[in-house]
Amino acid sequence: MTLPNTLVLAAVRSALAEDLGLSGDITTEATIASDARSEALVVARQPGVVSGLALAEAAFRELDPSCSFEVAIDDGEPVFGGATAARISGNARAILSAERVALNFMGRMCGIATLTRRYVDTVAGTRAKIVDTRKTTPGLRVFEKYAVRCGGGYNHRFGLFDAILIKDNHIVASGGIAEAITAAKAAAGHMTKIEVEVDTLAQLEIVLHAKVDCVLLDNMRPADLRKAVTMVGGRFLTEASGGVNLDTVREIAETGVDLISVGALTHSAPVLDLGLDFVTQPKKS
Repeated sequence: MTLPNTLVLAAVRSALAEDLGLSGDITTEATIASDARSEALVVARQPGVVSGLALAEAAFRELDPSCSFEVAIDDGEPVFGGATAARISGNARAILSAERVALNFMGRMCGIATLTRRYVDTVAGTRAKIVDTRKTTPGLRVFEKYAVRCGGGYNHRFGLFDAILIKDNHIVASGGIAEAITAAKAAAGHMTKIEVEVDTLAQLEIVLHAKVDCVLLDNMRPADLRKAVTMVGGRFLTEASGGVNLDTVREIAETGVDLISVGALTHSAPVLDLGLDFVTQPKKS
């Protein structure tokens, strides 16, 4: 997955505009000569997985198009505490003014990638894939889902527009599972996937008579998940959701489900601690 440059630039420019406001970086402009140049390192203060380099680079280049941004550790690769992820050289004012925006994006995305890698490692050896949800920060979904990929996870639908997911309220509002599936099939294009959420094995029994692409097994106990996988028998994908954390995910994976969706990947991932360290004193060019 490659981040579209148009989305990267739009997000970075918006973040810089928010930070620089009406008057710019008044601290840096007061203390650093306009033509001073320097080198700085993006350093991990703790171990994790790298993600978000494109946004960091865009932040520095937006304020200094001629700056050099050298990647030391690529997105998706592990980083150890004290290790350098990237080196920047260029206008000292630009580096200082872009620092927080660059680190905010990277810290958030590295945190998501790091947590995702923990889930992926925990289910290693099973068939289950770890997938994300739509529980993302408004405006940052594409970047947070990219970070999940950097951590070895997979993306669920990106929005309401790219797949049909019939959930409990859709079922109630449409009059039942069979009715909801019939209506969805009538409206869906031939390229549109259909997934149905069920809470019980009795509901799953109804879904078995309909041709869908995936069933979401919501908040089921491992014993029921195991029965559900047997009932489906490979006719469509099975996804477990609800009550998933690092303590429960292995047991869920061992039931044989194909997918495990984890909202915590994006709504509860702690930011990875990163810092920007100047390695040369700003000098006039």
